[in-house]
Amino acid sequence: GDTAGCTFCHTSPEERCSTCHQRHQINPAVARKSEQCKTCHWGKDHRDWEAYDISILGTVYQVNKWDPTQFDMSKKFADADYVGPTCQYCHMRGGHHNVQRLSTVYTSMGTSNADRGAPLWKEKRDTWVSVCDDCHSPRFARENLQAMDEACKDAGLKYTETFKVAENLMLDGMGEPMPKDLAPDWSGQH
Repeated sequence: GDTAGCTFCHTSPEERCSTCHQRHQINPAVARKSEQCKTCHWGKDHRDWEAYDISILGTVYQVNKWDPTQFDMSKKFADADYVGPTCQYCHMRGGHHNVQRLSTVYTSMGTSNADRGAPLWKEKRDTWVSVCDDCHSPRFARENLQAMDEACKDAGLKYTETFKVAENLMLDGMGEPMPKDLAPDWSGQH
C-alpha cells in the first residue's frame, strides 16, 4: 500500500494537467480548490493537508468554501478576493503553474543555517515572507519564520538528546532488540 501510494504521486510529472485538474473535467475552478492538493499531499509522510486543514487558514476555508461570495473559484487568482487562502492561492501566486517556484516547504529554506543568516536561502525566505505580506502585516511573516526557525532548532536538540539516550542504553547493555514473537511490521521485519 505504501509503495503504491508513493508511485501514484511520484510518477505523475507536474507538467501533466491531470495532476491538478481532474482528468475528464479540465476546469480551473475545480483545480483552485485545496482538496485537489490533498490527493497527494496528505498522510503519514506528507502532512501538508493535515497541517493546512487544522490551521486557522484551513479552518476559514472549510467553513466558507461553499459560499461563492467568500470563495469564488470561477475568478482567476489575480482577480480573486478570498476570505482566506487556499493552497493554490499561496503556492501558485498570480496563477503561475510552477508550484515549487513559490514553495513554502520549510525544510528547503535553510533552517539549519538560520542562525548564520543563511545567505544561500535568503531569496527563498524573502519570497516566502512576501507571499504572507499579501494579506498580513510585513512584520507577521518574519516573526512566524523566526518562530519556526527556533522550533526547528529545539526539535533538532531534542532529537539529538533522544538519540544519545538510546545510544547510551545500548552501550550499557540495557537496550533489548525487538522480541521475535511480536508480529512483523509492514516490511516483514520484527
